[in-house]
Amino acid sequence: MHLRFTEEELGTLVEMVSLAAEVASWNERPGAEEGLSAYEALEDKVLEKAKHAGLGEHVHFDEEKQRHHLSPEFQDGSFFQQCYDEFRNESFWEELVVRLADRDLVRVIGMPAWQKMSEEDRRAQTRDIEKRYWDEFSKNGIDRVAVIFPHVEG
Repeated sequence: MHLRFTEEELGTLVEMVSLAAEVASWNERPGAEEGLSAYEALEDKVLEKAKHAGLGEHVHFDEEKQRHHLSPEFQDGSFFQQCYDEFRNESFWEELVVRLADRDLVRVIGMPAWQKMSEEDRRAQTRDIEKRYWDEFSKNGIDRVAVIFPHVEG
């Protein structure tokens, strides 16, 4: 198969492949190595082709890892880095809100009852709690978050 890209399209493809490889690199589940290797191999192949097709100043070769990668300067201003940073930020807040709301629900109804609920039912039960957490974090970030250790832990 042969594909032809404009320089702009090639730049977009480079960013898309790099974004996918970056996200995949966070997968630490057992058995993920094969999928990650496939993503990294494709990223290396696309970056190598891009290097020879006019994007050489943005693509570097890592001798130690024997892989191509995008220069830090290119990554810093890239759309894919903005997407990645935004994804991580939103995922953090979403996960924090859901976990705290679920913790609060468990305290009220107990773990056995919580475990019997579907995810949809949990979200319906915690909608107001989640809104309260979203409002708090939107206004104050984590400034007012505190961890209270049990007295036996010091």
